Parts: sequence; structure tokens; C-alpha cells
Amino acid sequence: MSRTRRVFRIRSRHAAVAGAALLAAALTACGGGDGGGGGAAGAAAKSETKQKPEMAVSVNLTGDQVKAGEPVTVTIADGKLASVKVTDAKGGELAGQISADGKTWKSERNASAGAEYKVEAQNTDSQSAATTFKTTAADKVNKVSINISKGSTVGVGLPVSIVFDNPVKNKAEVEKHLKVTTSENTEGSWGWIKDYSGKDRVDWRPKEYWKSGTDVKVDMHLNGVDSGPGGGMFVKDYTTEFKIGKDRRTKVDLDTKKMSVTEDGQSVDTIPVSAGTPGGQKASWSGKMVLMLKEGTIRMNSETVGLGNAYDKDVDYSIRLTWSGMYVHAAPWNNASFGRANTSSGCVGMSDANAKTFFAQSQAGDPFEVVGDGSKGNADVGNGYGEWNLSWEKWQTMSASAGAPQNG
Repeated sequence: MSRTRRVFRIRSRHAAVAGAALLAAALTACGGGDGGGGGAAGAAAKSETKQKPEMAVSVNLTGDQVKAGEPVTVTIADGKLASVKVTDAKGGELAGQISADGKTWKSERNASAGAEYKVEAQNTDSQSAATTFKTTAADKVNKVSINISKGSTVGVGLPVSIVFDNPVKNKAEVEKHLKVTTSENTEGSWGWIKDYSGKDRVDWRPKEYWKSGTDVKVDMHLNGVDSGPGGGMFVKDYTTEFKIGKDRRTKVDLDTKKMSVTEDGQSVDTIPVSAGTPGGQKASWSGKMVLMLKEGTIRMNSETVGLGNAYDKDVDYSIRLTWSGMYVHAAPWNNASFGRANTSSGCVGMSDANAKTFFAQSQAGDPFEVVGDGSKGNADVGNGYGEWNLSWEKWQTMSASAGAPQNG
């Protein structure tokens, strides 16, 4: 990375005017008078010919082979900066601030990879100077996937979840460039976990479930941010906006074999179900989960989840609960067990009619809790959205910014 500061100087218009004044004084002296330019007139001429010093400004990034990933800093040798403008070839501008003493300006964001920048500075004497530099392309590019698409309406339990293509070692630096803004000033915090895929992931979870009607915007100002060793550089920003829908929650009781549904705290349905067979790998996960994806009719094959040849069939009205394969869905082949026994291979099954209604009224992000005996415990936090099984205090400690809460 080229970090040698380039000092650039440009004379102001005032300096040029002073030069013209000097020339005029000399011509007048040749025409007569006191012959030496003395007296009051001579003193005035000398005063007017005094030039201001050139403006000397240095920039921390110079040349055509600059490595991206750090802010632009502009420093003035003498005097004070009045304004600094840093723009790229596409017209994008790096915002920044002048220090309290007027000596330096620093951009709020990093210079991005593969870009050409122009730096224009002006001091309080209206002198100006300009220079350019170019950044090299990123050796490796990191990208993200976000779980909530723009314009979505989701349930009150869905956290913002960002999965990275490559490892993120500079977690604090990356987290610093992520921002959640809400219409309700919602309190929440980022937390770093391993996704079920093995990739690095960071989620923003509210302290409590979202409030219905909340508007949410997520800004990922990652362009120019370095992931750290092995991760590469981000070369673009990301954003999404969504709305929190109705407050609909579901609880499955493994003891009673019933599933209760509430909306805005009021009971709207109680459904007989059959959950996972207790005592082994076919038991259901328990604890607080979230309806992840409404997948509809899908083919389920037991071999893909390590259960041998127990089943291979098309299953209707399927809604995913974990990445490892736990669903809530229609299970007409298990009709005799609904409300009587937990005999499934881990999923929560019900009749076609009940599943159709539940599927239609549910939304991704609805909280889904399993309680009672016979489960195999809580799934890992990254196996779905299991952060709701952690206390708020524990979740805060998983932030790279020392667990400090944020108000969106």
C-alpha cells in the first residue's frame, strides 16, 4: 500500500493579483516622482506586493497502485481547511469531517477497490489545491446473503441475518458498517455465530420480539471494508427494507400433543399434532424457533438427514424450522397419532385440513416454540434462528462491539 503523503501546492488568485500590482508599481517609478518609490506611496506599493504563502496540503493515499480499505486523510501544513471534496470517477462522494483545529479532514468511509479518486481542498484564505489517486482491484472479493428481501412483511420473531461468503476476521470493523433503523426505535444488538453451513454469520436480534407494524431498514455500508485474512474486500454496499406483520405465535406441547396458535395474545386455534419420536435421533428439537421458510410441497428423503430409508415422499404445506430438516407440515399418513402420540421422524405433523389453514395464515418469522418431555434439546443457534433461546445479556456479549445494545 502506498502511504507516502503527497504534498501539492497551487497558488491562489490573490498571489497572481499581487504580482500584477508589483509590475504596476515598477512602471510608475520609471515615470518620475521621487525616483525611489519612497514616501507613503512607496510604502503602500510594497505592502501590496507582499504575497501569501502557497497552500501546502498532503494526502495519505498517493499514486496509481493504492490498496483500498482505509479512509482518506487530508492534512494542511499551514492555515486551516475550509472544505474538502473527494469524488470517484462515477460521481460518488466520500463524506468526511474537518477536525476541530482545522488541520485535517478524514473520510467517514474507506476508499473502495478499483476506483479513481479526485481530492479537492480549499483553505480559509480561498486558496485551493487538487490531486488524484487510484486504488487497485481487490485480490479477493467477499459477498453477503441477507435473509429478508426488500419489501417483505415478516413475523415478530425474525432476526436480521447476514451470511458471508468468506471468513470474517475483522468482525468489529465489519459490524461498525452495519446499521438497523426502525420506526419504533427498537432496541437490539448484533451477534456473531456460525451458520449451519459453516460460514460466518451475524444476526441483529431485538431485545424482545418486534412490535407489529414496525418499519425496518438495514444498511450494509461495506464497500471498501476489508474482511481480514482469507476473507477479501467488500466491493459494494447492500440494503434491504421490510415491515413487521401481525403478531402470530405458535407453541407445541409434546406432553399434550397439541399445537396452540395465538394472534395479538388471543387464542385463535388449537390443533392436534404428532411430533418426533422420543428417545433418539427422531425426536423433535425443542425451545424457541422461528418459521423460516414457507416451502409448500417438497420431497422429503430421510437419507438426506441421516435417518436411513425411513421415508421418501412428497409432503404438502411444509414450513421449515431448522436447516437440519425439522418442519411443520401435513402428515395424513400419521392420522391415528394426532393428539395421541409422538411418532414422527422429528417434524410436527397434522391433518391436511389443519396444515392447509396453518400454512395460509402463517408468515415467515412467526415464533414457534416446542415445550414438554421427549425432545432432543435445543438446536444450535445457527441451525435456524435459535438466538431466542439465549438471554438478552448473553446475546449482547456475542457482538464484536463489546455487546453494546443499539437502538434502531
